[in-house]
Amino acid sequence: MKSKIDSIYSKHDCTRVCQGDILRDFEYVKWASTEDKKIRINIITLPYIVVLTQDCDLKWDFEHHAATGTNHDKFLQSILVCPAYSAEAFREGSHLKTMDLVMEKINSSQWNILIKNQNSRYHFLQNHRELQIPNLVIDFKHYYTIPRDILYTEAKNHYLGTINELFRESLSQRFAYYLSRIGLPVIKDKEE
Repeated sequence: MKSKIDSIYSKHDCTRVCQGDILRDFEYVKWASTEDKKIRINIITLPYIVVLTQDCDLKWDFEHHAATGTNHDKFLQSILVCPAYSAEAFREGSHLKTMDLVMEKINSSQWNILIKNQNSRYHFLQNHRELQIPNLVIDFKHYYTIPRDILYTEAKNHYLGTINELFRESLSQRFAYYLSRIGLPVIKDKEE
């Protein structure tokens, strides 16, 4: 019988990238610019990333890239990922210190809400020691797209495990909800 944590994660053979894949120490080209006729590249290392592109799109893309003589409407140009941060560093507000950013510390009552996934901005992932996945926090305000071919080339070198379907669906729905929220204006009384 699987333990609760074993039902959250699994491993696959990395034939293709899947929604819910967790990768470690992934270098990302944040920006490239030209300065004095030289190209300057700003590279950051994301400690963990979680693939969020829908698995059906990833599957169709993979199958159609391998096929010859097909049209290219199933091809993906890039793959959506969210960085995931060590829960300990996140709680201390030090998870972005390599980018010279100081973040807010999370107090106990806020933390208890966060780890139950009751704060719509964050998603908590429980650790899995055998897969070397620590407790992680995803901040839905932070997301990147990585060119498809780059992610495919690098994924197997950084792969730890995959969030299983039921749990990745929850993650995907929470991410979509967070991005689709609408900020409403403050409506003042006529007297004000």
